[in-house]
Amino acid sequence: MSKRVGLLISCALFFGAILSPASAQAQRMSLIRDAEIENTIRAYSTPLWQVAGLTPDSISIHLVNDDSLNAFVAGGQKLFLHTGLIIRSENASQLIGVIAHESGHIAGGHLSRTGDAIDTAMTSSTIIGLLLGGAAALSGRGDLGAAVLQGSQQAGLRSFLSFSRGQESAADTAAMRYLEGTGQSAKGFAEFFDILGEQELLSVSQQQPYAQTHPLSRDRVEAVRAFIAKSANSNKPSKPEFEIMHARMKAKLIGFMKPLQTTLRAYPETDLSLPARYARSIAYYRVANLAKATALVDELIAEAPNDPYFHELKGQMLFENGRGAEALPAYERAVALAPDAPLLLVGLAHAQIERGDPSLRMKAIDNLQFALTREPNEPSSWRHLATAYGQNGQMGESSHALAEEALLQRKYTDAIGLGRRAQGILPKGSPKWLRASDIVALAEEGLKKQKNR
Repeated sequence: MSKRVGLLISCALFFGAILSPASAQAQRMSLIRDAEIENTIRAYSTPLWQVAGLTPDSISIHLVNDDSLNAFVAGGQKLFLHTGLIIRSENASQLIGVIAHESGHIAGGHLSRTGDAIDTAMTSSTIIGLLLGGAAALSGRGDLGAAVLQGSQQAGLRSFLSFSRGQESAADTAAMRYLEGTGQSAKGFAEFFDILGEQELLSVSQQQPYAQTHPLSRDRVEAVRAFIAKSANSNKPSKPEFEIMHARMKAKLIGFMKPLQTTLRAYPETDLSLPARYARSIAYYRVANLAKATALVDELIAEAPNDPYFHELKGQMLFENGRGAEALPAYERAVALAPDAPLLLVGLAHAQIERGDPSLRMKAIDNLQFALTREPNEPSSWRHLATAYGQNGQMGESSHALAEEALLQRKYTDAIGLGRRAQGILPKGSPKWLRASDIVALAEEGLKKQKNR
């Protein structure tokens, strides 16, 4: 199930290509969607990926709703960042250093190699109780989770970590090359090592996942320090716009995900900076103090009238408090300012559907169809599209959209039934009829695999 709470938060079944269903803990992960935060991460990442020889559009960004400090790559070219890592990072450079390191894993082909190392470790000590974390997700082996020692399994774990340290050093080297190639300092990367160094003083049970799954050695630290000593970019400050984006991203996460009092401690009323007011506006909205929330967001809009995310926030505040007619202009302004942002289009479409106006409903269908050309794997978009088609009396199209949603959520029995229903209504041989046939075939294959496990 998923819901939109500023950030779109979904406790959804994880992608089949990423984690195996052998572990219930690994199967489910709470993911969030937010247009502004994803745009920030992509702005940080794209120059690094270009230098690495990767295709930026082929790499997807996933935000994990988890307070722990962790990041990993999985299932091919997928980058996962925990919200706890973003909040813990003190500046953009630290987070960019982590992204550069994870990009080194992607470019270095470590995803497949880690699987071989884990197989070796399992052969020697039957490691089957590892918790979810970066190194195992790196391999696409969700039955292993993070490399955390369980009892007598020390020999196999040492074997795995010995292999993983080589990968970590290689990813470090790649990260430094990417940072140098983009004219950025590696000092933030070194600062993040200092954070990991603090973790190593704790017992394994108290360590953050990143410290457990990205083993830190003296050689790694010294290599980065040596690089900083000779790099011409070492004293180069981070881009001012990156730091602004980082401050806003942290404020947004804290406002949405922490209790009001926690937000007010981090951003007291005396702090009149833009990030502080942004955080407080969100925090007050979250506790249904709409008067304070809208007053603050209106201040932000007055100062930055062309910022799409402030308009989006206002639209969300009003829409979720039953003021849909007032929310529409805010959503429309957000989309006008950022027309290529699929999540903003989905938010607008949802508000349009809820108005119950047939003319708005047709606009919502157009908006959702465009959003799905950019992000065809977003279940909530298919759900909204199904609703709009259903209200419009287009039951074949509605069944097809629901079948797409069910397939993405790996609800294969539902996908088969909905796909067949769509086939029975849609014109035979039409594009949607053919796609419904594909959905049925894919769902039947998925169901067989589930039963064979």
